[in-house]
Amino acid sequence: MICFSRIDDRLIHGQVVTTWVNMHRIEQIIVLNDKIANDDTQKNILKMAAPSGINVRAFPIKKFGEIIKKNKITRRTMLLFTTSEDVLEAVECGVPVGDLNVGGMRYREGREKLSRALSVTPDEREAFKKILDHGINVTVQMVPNDEKVDLKGMI
Repeated sequence: MICFSRIDDRLIHGQVVTTWVNMHRIEQIIVLNDKIANDDTQKNILKMAAPSGINVRAFPIKKFGEIIKKNKITRRTMLLFTTSEDVLEAVECGVPVGDLNVGGMRYREGREKLSRALSVTPDEREAFKKILDHGINVTVQMVPNDEKVDLKGMI
């Protein structure tokens, strides 16, 4: 079952591993990103970054949408994304994202800073608006101890 969905452009790193995984008793992490799913080096790095005992898989988004229609997820699962555009594509492919946590989309050239941890391109902003239109609750929160901030007020 999908217990937690998160956007974090760093994917698996200290905060994800030590706090969110433990808090939600996660047994597997599924990264949904077309580029990473087709890069064996990146997949191996993600597996090494995860704590022992946590299964890590990466799928192209459309392929995972097909898989989830035919197969029930039985392990406590965290979905991990790098952008709001990937989340929107997953939602439109039938992936049950549930509530969405935004942990980090760092500032780079061409991005607008919305908060300390969240910067977006115009396309990512539009994707967030569409995700909200799907009725998905989106909050910005780096780690569980931080205050949850509703994305609606930021977009």
